[in-house]
Amino acid sequence: MGNIDKESNPYYLYGMHPVTDAVRQGRKFEKILFKKGLEGEQFRSLLEEVSQRGIPCQFVPIEKMNHMVKGSHQGVVGYLAQIDYVPFEEMVEAALSRKANPIFLVLDGVSDVRNLGAIARSAECAGIDGIVVPAKGSAAINAEAVKASAGALLRIPTARVANLKIALYYFRDSDFQIVAASEKAEDDMYAVNFRKASAIVMGSEGKGISEPVLSLCTVGARIPMAGETGSLNVSVAAALLLFEAVRQRM
Repeated sequence: MGNIDKESNPYYLYGMHPVTDAVRQGRKFEKILFKKGLEGEQFRSLLEEVSQRGIPCQFVPIEKMNHMVKGSHQGVVGYLAQIDYVPFEEMVEAALSRKANPIFLVLDGVSDVRNLGAIARSAECAGIDGIVVPAKGSAAINAEAVKASAGALLRIPTARVANLKIALYYFRDSDFQIVAASEKAEDDMYAVNFRKASAIVMGSEGKGISEPVLSLCTVGARIPMAGETGSLNVSVAAALLLFEAVRQRM
């Protein structure tokens, strides 16, 4: 009881004991779902470990779990991570040890897995040094995202952080410019010096970059638009900015 459910989805692990054992063994999870109203000592112990390890969790109706899993889930379903996340600071320091001016991509609330995959594909093709995603409010890096990235998510370093603001403060302390990709920016992307160490921030599909994150950006980059459409798809916008950086560095 509580194995990976290969009939419904090979990337779910379910059952109180199997999920608890996997967490304690250091298996990587995208997130763990708990049934609303779940109680008991085992649940409280697992929830504490999940919190300590920084694994995102969510409380959902039992009907959702019953739809996902055909076996006895006992109110616990875990999404197994498809990639090995890299510790954020370790990723940045490793890049700085290889080159003077790395470029990272920071995704603030990109929620569509296909957009995430397409962005990662462009980032890997452009030679970007890594991607930073928030633990909550971001698309899961699942099998669909890996497929959309043409496998790039398996090759490019990716860090998942509890708080994007803390990550941006770290970039600023490391002398990175924080570039906000926004149609409201005063300067277009050709005016930005991408030869500097840079962290390029892309916002969510609907709302763009959140205000708390935008307040920490030091440079704005606007993609020139000639048509009547107000904005580009976020994956297309990311590709344009990244390859402008490549052009400047050639």
